[in-house]
This record gives sequence, C-alpha cells and structure tokens, in this order.
Amino acid sequence: MKLLTVLLFSLLITACSSTYKNNDVDGQTVPRMLGQTLEQQDVSIPDMFTAEQTLLLVGYKQDTQFDIDRWLIALDMTETRVDAYEIPAIQGMLPRMFKTKINDGMRAGIPKELWKGVITLYEDGETMQAFTGNENANNARVILINQAGEILYFYDRGFSVPALNQLRSVIL
Repeated sequence: MKLLTVLLFSLLITACSSTYKNNDVDGQTVPRMLGQTLEQQDVSIPDMFTAEQTLLLVGYKQDTQFDIDRWLIALDMTETRVDAYEIPAIQGMLPRMFKTKINDGMRAGIPKELWKGVITLYEDGETMQAFTGNENANNARVILINQAGEILYFYDRGFSVPALNQLRSVIL
C-alpha cells in the first residue's frame, strides 16, 4: 500500500509540471491571466495595472525568491520609482490542491501591508511559464509593461547590475 501511495504521489508530481524553453518576450503583450493577491482579492493580469509602467517580478519556484529579493533591494537602493509586483506563477495540479497552505506560508513571511503586491497564479501559472519559458527556474522573470500590457523590458538571467541599469534606462 505504501508503495502504491508513493508511486501515485510521484506520478502526480511529475505529471503536473512541464518544461518550456525560455523565450524572449520583449515587445509582446502579456497574456490575460487570473490571479489572487495575498489579500485574497481576485485580479486579472495585465488589466489590473493602471500605472504608466508596472514591473512584474515573476517566480516559478520558492528558490526564485532570492533573486526577486535582490531585484527589490536594488530598486529600493537606487530609488527607482516604479510600481512592482511579485508574481508567483505555479503550475500543476498538486500546488493547486494546496494553494491555501502555500498562500498561508507566504502570508506568514510577508508583512501584511505588502500582501496586495503579491499576486499568485495557480490556474494560469502554466500560462505564464509557457509564455516566458521556465528553464533556469531559480531566476526571476523581470517584466516591465505599459498600461496596455506590452512588454517594454524583459530579463530572465538572474540579477545583475548591468541588467538593473538597463531596466532603469527604460523606466520613465
């Protein structure tokens, strides 16, 4: 019985995740996706973003948080003024089954006043991963969009100062 349970669990995990080749999506439009803030507000990406420019820091696994944190710290230290959102985009049936527990874990580690800036994608997590690619999943996908959802800047190779400076040169 234990062996059957382990095999079933292994199949669920492997059946739930797909690898997508990385894409340069610069100049394209972000696909419409439904998500939820950690405040439990349902939102539509990119429709919800009304600022002239918005920065999406997209992560596909927990280890991506390290890269996202480096981007956020660098943006703060350089006094870069742009609305920024963290977008955990998680694919697979198993994470969807445990999304309440996963979100509760994120809420426990993030101050409540920042919850509106974290938008989880479970149902459409795979849409985002297929759009940008998910190779080297520890690297954040850094996506600067305009009000129409058009991508003005895209980077997916891990934080670097030259990439930060290039992003800053595009931000109004």
